[in-house]
Amino acid sequence: MINSHDAAWTRRRWLSLASTATVGAGLSTVVNTRADDSDKNLGVRLYNIRDFGAKGDGVALDTPAVQAAIDACAKDQGGTVLVPAGLFVIGTVELKSNVTLHLAAGGTLLGSADGKQYHAAEAIPLHGDSTLEDGNVGLIFAVGAHNVTIEGPGTIDGQGAQFLSPTKGVPPPAGISGSHRPYHLLFHQCTQLTVRDIFLKDSAFHSVRIIQSKFVQLRGIRIQNRVIHNNDGFHFISSEYVHISDCDVRCQDDACALFGSCKFVTVTNCSFSTRWSVFRFGGGVAENITVSNCLIYETYGCPVKMRCGPGSRFENISFSNLVLKDVTGPISIGLGEQRRRSDTATGPAPTANPPRPPGIVRNISFSGIHATVAKPVPLPDAGFASAYKPGEEFSCITLNAMGEGFLENISFNEVHVTFPGGGTAEQAAVRDVPKIAGEYYDMGIPPSYALFARNVRGLTLQNVRFQTAAKDLRPALVFDHVTDAALNSLSVQGDGEAESALRFIATRDVLLTSPRLLAKAAIFLQVEGAESGGIKIDGGDVSKAAKALSFKDGASQDAVKI
Repeated sequence: MINSHDAAWTRRRWLSLASTATVGAGLSTVVNTRADDSDKNLGVRLYNIRDFGAKGDGVALDTPAVQAAIDACAKDQGGTVLVPAGLFVIGTVELKSNVTLHLAAGGTLLGSADGKQYHAAEAIPLHGDSTLEDGNVGLIFAVGAHNVTIEGPGTIDGQGAQFLSPTKGVPPPAGISGSHRPYHLLFHQCTQLTVRDIFLKDSAFHSVRIIQSKFVQLRGIRIQNRVIHNNDGFHFISSEYVHISDCDVRCQDDACALFGSCKFVTVTNCSFSTRWSVFRFGGGVAENITVSNCLIYETYGCPVKMRCGPGSRFENISFSNLVLKDVTGPISIGLGEQRRRSDTATGPAPTANPPRPPGIVRNISFSGIHATVAKPVPLPDAGFASAYKPGEEFSCITLNAMGEGFLENISFNEVHVTFPGGGTAEQAAVRDVPKIAGEYYDMGIPPSYALFARNVRGLTLQNVRFQTAAKDLRPALVFDHVTDAALNSLSVQGDGEAESALRFIATRDVLLTSPRLLAKAAIFLQVEGAESGGIKIDGGDVSKAAKALSFKDGASQDAVKI
């Protein structure tokens, strides 16, 4: 007989079952409801994968059991599929609408080391060159699903090292490679998608890949993914209303890639470390995006990298309150045609394509940035070594537009960056920086240690401080064809042996208010080119310079007013 106290307790337990936010160890005591139970229990039932035949011994293949539990849950209009304590080996499984996959603290889904256990999701079309960065195979995937949740505190381990070839031309232990490798999680055209409080370990490819999906929440996820090439953390393609918070990502490739048309995205309170880029933008329309309160460390590629080609648009994107510790190339924005991997000097002529309108990059802001730029070193927990190019060892902030294109309305506010230094007079002498919008290090050695800006219109620097940890003979800033710029309270470090602290090439309509030179310099500002003009310096302290101004290559002394 159940007394009133027991009845109330039962109701509370049943209500807790209906809320996925409270799914926990207590649910393991709730038995599966019988098939003849009333419809009032639909959508709140629990489906323990062991009840469907899962062994969890780390040896037996539990894919059929896990899929059966998901299918039964979906058939009953949703509920919770429970992965209890144990090591469950699986191949590809499909998640479905209204299903919550809950991994108990001691529960692990272990990706099979046998490549034959994975299959492509044929409903997911491949994007681009499938031999490089694409694929439609997931350890766990969903297509066209809604109200889907994966939650922890358990682990999903992809055993990615089993998909790495020991030497070139030799198949990996898993027997599959390239685009046939599985992602940890793969979602296509899903809505109301949530992944939270889970540990994603050692994927064979990207960890979380989300394509053409809306209303996505990623919270409290820990990703450790450095066992194979293309180990991205989060990778989005044309997704909207995406919100990422409280995540820790340590990966080998892009930590948070936004390709295609990604809109209404927020990233906050996260930490990132990677060999390559953290926030990587490429193609399509990226707009209405904010990144705030994040820590980026040990990133030897580029924390913020934007590549905007013809027909693309990047607009209304904000980065604020970021700490960058031991990074290279902290910010790189490129606009224009990009060199493709298949382009060669002796290759066949490319097929003619219809002309596309030039790309647009505008209204990009950086505020509250504190950064330490370092020479790259091997990541201590990576599964293999990485080589570094000279441009990565002598990196700077790069704003680089090609041809007739201009970056517009780019602002830096309360930014303090310390660079490693080491630049030589030969590097400083570079004037003809290659006109490509590819990787920033492909430009060769940057001619400035802090900021190189070319073809920028509407550039604002407010309370910006650039320093070097060691001697550097490159100028702090190089402006090349920059117009309409305002620099207020700019502090830069000079060097008595350097040609100048600042260099303006064919640059017009610039106001420098209260500039400050932190160390001795031969020349504060060198103006080059007959196109330069409308430059005004108001106040400040440049007394450490032996000479305030210098003019070269046809520049007139009338170009600058002090």
